[in-house]
Amino acid sequence: MNIGNWINAFRPADGPPPETLRPFMGWCLSGAWPALWLAAAISAAAGILEAGTAYILGVVVDTSVSSGPDQLFSVSNIGLLVLGVGFFLIARPLLFGLSATANAVIVQPNLNPLVLSRLHRWTLGQSVSFFDEDFAGRIAQKQMQTARAVTDVASEAINVVAFALASLVGSLALLTVIDPRISGIFLIWLIGYFAMIRWFMPRIRVKAAARAGARAMVTGQVVDTITNIKTVKLFAHADHEDRAGLNAMQVFRQSALEFGYLAAGFRFCLMSLAGFLPVLLIGATLILFSQGQASEGHIVAAGAIAIRIAQMTGWVSFTLMAVYASIGEIEDGMRTLTPRTRLMDLPGAPDLVVPNGEIVFDHVAFAYGRDVGGVHEIDLTIGAGEKLGIVGASGAGKSTLVSLLLRLYKGESGRILIDGQELVSVTQESLRRQIGMVTQETAMFNRSARENILYGRPDATEEQMIAAAKQAEAHEFIGDLEDLKGRKGYDAHLGERGVKLYGGQRQRIALARAILKDAPILVLDEATSALDSEVEASIQTALHRVMQGKTVLAIAHRLSTLSEMDRIIVMDQGRIVEVGTHDSLLVQNGLYSQFWNRQSGGFIRTEAAE
Repeated sequence: MNIGNWINAFRPADGPPPETLRPFMGWCLSGAWPALWLAAAISAAAGILEAGTAYILGVVVDTSVSSGPDQLFSVSNIGLLVLGVGFFLIARPLLFGLSATANAVIVQPNLNPLVLSRLHRWTLGQSVSFFDEDFAGRIAQKQMQTARAVTDVASEAINVVAFALASLVGSLALLTVIDPRISGIFLIWLIGYFAMIRWFMPRIRVKAAARAGARAMVTGQVVDTITNIKTVKLFAHADHEDRAGLNAMQVFRQSALEFGYLAAGFRFCLMSLAGFLPVLLIGATLILFSQGQASEGHIVAAGAIAIRIAQMTGWVSFTLMAVYASIGEIEDGMRTLTPRTRLMDLPGAPDLVVPNGEIVFDHVAFAYGRDVGGVHEIDLTIGAGEKLGIVGASGAGKSTLVSLLLRLYKGESGRILIDGQELVSVTQESLRRQIGMVTQETAMFNRSARENILYGRPDATEEQMIAAAKQAEAHEFIGDLEDLKGRKGYDAHLGERGVKLYGGQRQRIALARAILKDAPILVLDEATSALDSEVEASIQTALHRVMQGKTVLAIAHRLSTLSEMDRIIVMDQGRIVEVGTHDSLLVQNGLYSQFWNRQSGGFIRTEAAE
């Protein structure tokens, strides 16, 4: 049996993460507790064994003194000597080896992926607004930071806290055997030690949380700059980004200094307190020895315990400081990751079934929680297989309409139905599986061209994937791709967000992805805006084939691309103000006609940012 699998490293969590520390830790570690308690028990046994070490040393010394040099290795003492040798050469290494194995093989390799996978799954389910309000790098940092901190807390609690507490209990018991008065002195020292811990640790926890937050902001700022490095260079703003980065680093430096001052004070107080222990215990035992109430072995045992505990308090205290620092980082991560900014499926929600593809917007309104923007009182029915063009200046509500259809946001009023099924009553995953989409700003993964296209339908064959690429006019340029590692063609990686491709190339891969998905509803949001006229003409032919039998929503500023739509709606300030075919809208001499007359090269002149 592989003990490395005693913890299921990818077991899903039970429900959402709590927003307070102890329940959150329980949520992170649920399912791993049996293995954790076993590891803690082994560590505690090793801790008790440390007190046994001092006891055996004391017994050996007393035996040596009472027997004298000539009788030390006599038959009567052989059993004790064998016991001592067996203890140090077999029992102690075996138990410490088991403790190390439990922590290094069972606990540490599994806890981090267990916690990280749970946090990652939870974060993936957050709504789009959650990601809109934060740095991508900061969110990723919080996931990694929190998973590492939870792992460190659990691991150190087993490796150090359980071991140390068992050692203290064992030491207290041994000192009581020597003389209850010595154990009383040790108990008083322990009270002072724990009082110092109680004073310092909460403050360390607060400072650690502040340091973790500042560190994450540095990561977010740096990632934000690197992600937009081309814009930084094009606007010659390297100095500006340098200042922004340095400002974030200065905040982090200051928080690290404050943490450092506190840690240094803790170190001084700790070493001062630890220095008292050997003096107290050995001194008290010597006094008892001078009075004939303690043996030489008792002096050795008390001295061994005193020195070991004095050394261990430094190790344990610094571990506790790290544990409390990790707790501070966990709390900092909780504040970022646990808020419920998500759209939840109804319990037992069925999958969406789309036999036809009719879409109905029934009095739909959404304004992002503001008084302006979004869409208002949208009443629109898109027939099954109908091709609808959507026109409007930036800020008119076109993208909001599509986002509501995809249920990226929750409508504030009204309802949306597909083939009579209200979107809030079906699962979001099934909804989005039924909608193919190509956007103006196409996102690519830093994976191979093959993986990016297969994202539309992962179970597609190689032949189906290549056929989709050919339809999207992407096959030829993909064959010429080569990345820095020498991977070519469909195996070449495209760089973060597809930076190794031109805009037109990215959109052609996105088109191939949508073609391969073959969903009954197709959304084109400026799908050909980055293409030159010649390539666009060839892709339009492919799009016409792809659109056959599908319900299509096409947003475009290039009005010539909408002339063959079955119907066109014109939006203005979040409302539908005109509806008709291309020809009928031109005859109306309304807003659409103005757009058509003003456009240069087929584009609407926009004035506001959407």
